[in-house]
Amino acid sequence: MDQNSIKSVSILGATGTIGQNTLDLIRRNKEKFQVVAITGNQNIKELVKQAIEFQVEFVATACEEKYHELKEALAETNIQCAAGEQAIIEAATRPVDICMAAIVGVAGLKPTLKALESSELVALANKECLVSAGDLFMQSAKQHQTKLIPVDSEHSAAFQCLSGHQIAEITKLTLTASGGPFRSFSKEQLQVVTKEQALKHPNWEMGAKITIDSATLMNKGLELIEAKHLFSLTANQVDMVVHPQSIIHCLVSFIDGSVLAQLSEPDMRVPIAYSLSWPKRMKTPIEPINLVEISKMDFEAGDEERFPCLKLARQVMETETFNGPALNAANEIAVDAFLSDKCSYIQIPQIIENVLDKMQNELKTIDRFCINDILQTDKLARNMALNLL
Repeated sequence: MDQNSIKSVSILGATGTIGQNTLDLIRRNKEKFQVVAITGNQNIKELVKQAIEFQVEFVATACEEKYHELKEALAETNIQCAAGEQAIIEAATRPVDICMAAIVGVAGLKPTLKALESSELVALANKECLVSAGDLFMQSAKQHQTKLIPVDSEHSAAFQCLSGHQIAEITKLTLTASGGPFRSFSKEQLQVVTKEQALKHPNWEMGAKITIDSATLMNKGLELIEAKHLFSLTANQVDMVVHPQSIIHCLVSFIDGSVLAQLSEPDMRVPIAYSLSWPKRMKTPIEPINLVEISKMDFEAGDEERFPCLKLARQVMETETFNGPALNAANEIAVDAFLSDKCSYIQIPQIIENVLDKMQNELKTIDRFCINDILQTDKLARNMALNLL
């Protein structure tokens, strides 16, 4: 990839938080990027607006029922449009310099795997790819010699701290968590928290699903699994700490006693910009941190008793049984149920734990390098979670 030429970009999940922040940065640097393809789901108005503004070649919605609305809105343009799962995969297979993989959930697995075949660099914002199919995903990236740049703020921070260092030099990689809106809540208080409370994250502006995951600390649990795969580490080398200010995003400890950390304001445009400009950096509208204004930074251990989702994810990371797909699927169903007022906050980890317990025998026979096995396990776990509900 010539760093001085215009970079072609596709964005899978353009209407979500990551997608919109990506386009905000591209809008500020139009001379450096050309958006080739974008995808979305049901927000057709936003998808059309983006397609026209950036004059993309191809736009796809995952929702087949929205195809005619999309086609009609783009009728006066030369922009190609399509709908359905295959349309999203078609967008992912467009040859580009950078593919921003930002589809939420396991729905992003197939398109992102396809993007590894046709993109020079995949900016990975979909953690479920590594939670559900980490071995397969990393094998595919290696096979196609595709550069993977993480977009999660913590993994981007780790990637930056590790630049120029060998994995053998690492003793510990520590991700930070804000602690979410319920960091100081007692077990008794957590029994009665509401959806509205859970959706009020103290530091980050994110989509509903990831915001709930942050409230349960499942998000940090998933990120531990993601980091293990992404950086080829053992479970013992990956840890987390609660840091409510969200200024330090990751700390990397080395064999000589040194610790490197990456600091920035809690704004997703910082890691997104790094993925778009790597190996260089690009200007963003984010101001550098002011240590005097911050004054102090606090750190706490993650409480697995009050936040059992974190404990469940850590158990999945530490076991030899391949249960990442079941963990992720059960969590997606439980979070969706909570957002739909079909279960309580404290029932989210209960549903996940029940699914993992009931699927122990099935999980022992999965081929972790087979996409069909992974998706079948995902489907089974979803059905089991729905039955529990």
